[in-house]
Amino acid sequence: MDVLPWIVQPAGSWLDRMILVLGGTGKTGRRVTQRLQGAGHRVRIATRSTGFDLDDPATWALDGVTAAYLIEPSAQPTRLPRLVDAAGKGGVRRLVLMTAPGVANNRDHPLWPAEEAVRTSGLEWTIVRPTWFAQNFSEAFFLPGIRAGELVLPTGDGRTTFVDADDIADVATAALTEDGHNGQAYGLTGARAHSFGEAAELISAATGRTIRHVDINPDDFTAAQIADGVPAETARQITHLYVSIRNGQATETLDGVRRALGRQPRAFEDYVTTTAASGVWNP
Repeated sequence: MDVLPWIVQPAGSWLDRMILVLGGTGKTGRRVTQRLQGAGHRVRIATRSTGFDLDDPATWALDGVTAAYLIEPSAQPTRLPRLVDAAGKGGVRRLVLMTAPGVANNRDHPLWPAEEAVRTSGLEWTIVRPTWFAQNFSEAFFLPGIRAGELVLPTGDGRTTFVDADDIADVATAALTEDGHNGQAYGLTGARAHSFGEAAELISAATGRTIRHVDINPDDFTAAQIADGVPAETARQITHLYVSIRNGQATETLDGVRRALGRQPRAFEDYVTTTAASGVWNP
């Protein structure tokens, strides 16, 4: 998306206003921040390292902020609703919230209160619901397995759609800085579904290394997580997500990227090629 037209906006445009990016050093927040700053917007990065603590309203520096990108890194149900309320009272006009698939119409989901708070805030709002990030293979929990040559997951031959974090950031940035996204909920997926075995094969071909997906029994996977110190309930929840892939419940491709940006999502193959060239997957 061409963001240069924002640079020539007259006084009173979004360039004169502050945009808060919660989690501004994370996988999506970092990319949103880069896009905003590259287009000349003023950005306030909200992380613990900058003194912004979601658990402490006294640290919520909202003065001058007119738009905010919100995420809940711990899926705690009460923090974002309180922040949304404070944002509305503090003069924020526009909210972009990242949640996850399965939140809509599911009051038991831990991110439901955040979505409900945003939708009923009286502010302009957009919600983005991405599926599994492609960058989980290079910036998160799949990376050690890729470097070791074995990705041990209970997904069988099940497929899912890996969405590129750059697509998520492009959609979020557009919603923060452009009109036309108010009241929209964008489900974000990749172009097509891949199994973890296929993902491992693509990464193998791009790196010249042998990387395998090793299927594991879900109960054994849960036990292994608990043995590594993961709380039992959290381990069961994580396993459940993988089992949904195993059972073919995560193959749907959604049109959020196309609706928001007018283009198709980036192909997982392109992500693999670019990432392999960076050397991050070398042992």
